[in-house]
Amino acid sequence: MTTLFDLPVSYIGLQLLIGLQNGAFYALLSLGLAVIFGMLNVINFAHGAQYMMGAFVAWMLLDITGLSYWWALLLVPLVMGIVGIIIERALLRWLYELDHLYGLLLTFGLVLIIEGLFVSFFGSSGLSYEKPGLLTGAQRIPLEMITGNVRDVMMIPLYRLWIVGVSIICCFATWYAIERTRLGSNLRAATENPALVRSFGINVPVLITLTYAFGVALAGFAGVLAAGLQAITPHMGSNLIIVVFAVVVIGGMGSILGSIITSYSLGIVEALTRVVYPEGSNVVIFVIMILVLLVRPAGLFGRER
Repeated sequence: MTTLFDLPVSYIGLQLLIGLQNGAFYALLSLGLAVIFGMLNVINFAHGAQYMMGAFVAWMLLDITGLSYWWALLLVPLVMGIVGIIIERALLRWLYELDHLYGLLLTFGLVLIIEGLFVSFFGSSGLSYEKPGLLTGAQRIPLEMITGNVRDVMMIPLYRLWIVGVSIICCFATWYAIERTRLGSNLRAATENPALVRSFGINVPVLITLTYAFGVALAGFAGVLAAGLQAITPHMGSNLIIVVFAVVVIGGMGSILGSIITSYSLGIVEALTRVVYPEGSNVVIFVIMILVLLVRPAGLFGRER
């Protein structure tokens, strides 16, 4: 069996797949954060809690109504989008003219309320969610063409592969909608000069509300993907959102393309660090963030203001 760093090549390949999987979650969540900040100028600290809510809504759809994973992928983003509309209309719309700190404090307060409610109703032990049979098992991938050794074989879990594939599709579709369509042009124009956009008869408040709803729907969609991979707990979002914020800062606050590229790249870097120096895998992203901020405070793809 071929080895690298005294480890089997198949193990390193699996770690890279896990890195891409983590990068997929970073991408979906950081993309939602980037859309919300870029369009609304609000730092949505509640994004992790909304990701957790998406996982719980998927579990409730299965447990109460019997609706499967595939239905959850369609319905949970709609439900979370409605939740986003309520939050934006009831709370966030009063903060757009204020400093970023007010939005950060408000959404942080929402995190405490939401997580407290879910702990009261569901406890902290965690719930399991049944992934579809179509995505169970693993695919056998021979590595002979790469290593020249017929004994080198890699088993790729189908569900992890599904997460990477569907996240890439969602990220590309979001980037295309914002950067290459008329609706995206209206959204970007509304953030730069809302008065001018209103003069063309475009309802700017509705655009802003739908933008926030879309960001929350992305978080809910990521929550459904996570439900089939790990235990569903009220604090699952808090454990992830700090890393996602670091990813957004590295890519550049408000940069859609920066969030996508940085997420997958950092997922791979984190995986390689776990292979070479496991003790540093939990902090490598934050070390990179510090270095980037020292050299380029606006982030790798951000614009200096």
